[in-house]
Amino acid sequence: MNVLLADVVLIVHFAFVLFVVGGLGVTWLGAALGWRWVRNFWFRVAHLSAILFVAAEAIAGIWCPLTIWEAQLRGVESDKGFIAAWVHRVLFYNFPPWVFTTAYVGFALLVAVTFWMIPPAQRKRKGR
Repeated sequence: MNVLLADVVLIVHFAFVLFVVGGLGVTWLGAALGWRWVRNFWFRVAHLSAILFVAAEAIAGIWCPLTIWEAQLRGVESDKGFIAAWVHRVLFYNFPPWVFTTAYVGFALLVAVTFWMIPPAQRKRKGR
């Protein structure tokens, strides 16, 4: 059961990373192609908030809770199934912590600049 839960956490983690990384590319592509949904206020705020959270964790030296939960559930690395092992290889690298902190902060700055250059549409207020 723990292996299954660890796989679920890993897939959620992968989806989060895909949202953060893919969201930036989709925003730029969508702006170029005139896709109105990429200017959705909630999508853009969620995207910016997600990477700011990751960057803040890295600056504070805090491990990602999803990484911790997966490791605790999995126990032994050899308990991974085939797909979990490949997803794990895509997500985790053995670099010094400063490399990740620099990458996260740099990416957060890029997302913030994108938020400014391709602003989200104004939120519609109820009653208007």
